[in-house]
Amino acid sequence: MAKDAYQKTLRSLQIELVKLQRHMIENDYKILVLLEGRDAAGKDGTIKRIVEHLSPRETRVVALGKPSDRERSTWYFQRYVPHLPAADEFVLFNRSWYNRAGVERVMGFCTDAEYEEFMATVLDFERMLVGSGVRLIKYYLDISKAEQKERLAERRKDPLKQWKVSLIDAVALKKWKAYSKARDEMLKRTHNPLTPWTIVCSNDKKAARLNLIRDLLSRLPYDGKQPRLLKADPKIVFPYSESCLRDGKIAP
Repeated sequence: MAKDAYQKTLRSLQIELVKLQRHMIENDYKILVLLEGRDAAGKDGTIKRIVEHLSPRETRVVALGKPSDRERSTWYFQRYVPHLPAADEFVLFNRSWYNRAGVERVMGFCTDAEYEEFMATVLDFERMLVGSGVRLIKYYLDISKAEQKERLAERRKDPLKQWKVSLIDAVALKKWKAYSKARDEMLKRTHNPLTPWTIVCSNDKKAARLNLIRDLLSRLPYDGKQPRLLKADPKIVFPYSESCLRDGKIAP
């Protein structure tokens, strides 16, 4: 997509996001969006475009770091609870409690017992959130191995992106298969009718951003919605199913 066309489309969708937030505040909505995916999958850039013109008083981005010793001794979900949305709030998690099913699992930062405990309880936790009125939407941003390799290399060279470089990046490609296995298990075991996973193919950053925003807006009610703007490309954004792991729609 040409830069001008991209910027024009993005602006139209950001206007829709402002409409959504106004409606959300008037109706006491609690919106929670989780963005998961491999390193360099485009989570930061997508979140930046979503929140760019929203009210900072009612919008929060949560990107938690490594848990402290105290946090490691508490109930796993406890460190996430203070960041959940109250009425009128729109909260986006840049990685979430699903760290336990991804990075922690692959890197050995949790035990097998801790992992299984998470898998056995995460859907109960999410049911409680939905039951309390939270509108929970889960996205997994998927990229190919070649695209991740290129983006990580660019990240290391760009002085404005040095803050993104981490020790985890250094082994991301080496552990590609392990991350794929962990992702597949996470999706299989935590996809459900109440809090389903939506896959976003993000090899094309601009297309991924626009189509994720379209999908997000299409899921939520608000006044003045422009449906013609919100038709996401089904090749880029689609509901998870196990067939996605077999037919190449998700990177192996």
